[in-house]
Amino acid sequence: MQQKAIQDYYPEDIAVCYGCGKLNEHGHQIKSYWEGQETVCRFQPKPYHTAFPGFTYGGLIASLIDCHATGTAASAKFNQEGKSLESEPMDRFVTVSLHVDYVAPTPIDTTLELRGRVKESKGRKMVITVNLFAEGKETARGEVVALQMPENFLSKNNTEDS
Repeated sequence: MQQKAIQDYYPEDIAVCYGCGKLNEHGHQIKSYWEGQETVCRFQPKPYHTAFPGFTYGGLIASLIDCHATGTAASAKFNQEGKSLESEPMDRFVTVSLHVDYVAPTPIDTTLELRGRVKESKGRKMVITVNLFAEGKETARGEVVALQMPENFLSKNNTEDS
């Protein structure tokens, strides 16, 4: 039996994100897993994810880093609080800041591997670093500042300041 991905624990009512939502049939539906002290996601770009012939579009790379990082943040927060993923729905994190460095062209015809780590955890804020590899070579790296989603985030009258 394969372990469940971090994204499989997202509450149904908010599992629609284009990058990581399991309920978004048109999205990437990435899957992230813990391997030791870091999270890993593997993703195979489609031919239409192209920037130039043979290379992956940078916007896709940013999207993958973003969603892998927020999943890492949500799961890490659960782990820090000693909660079991099976016990209750996982709190979601939203992106406050996304920084991506493209360090080499990323081929499109191979499985990409993302590796995420917690750089900082302070209250509702997490800073996650993600390195993206293609064929064992780092092609991009990113840092995401993620904030735990306030309970009233989706209400139409959200007035809470983050």
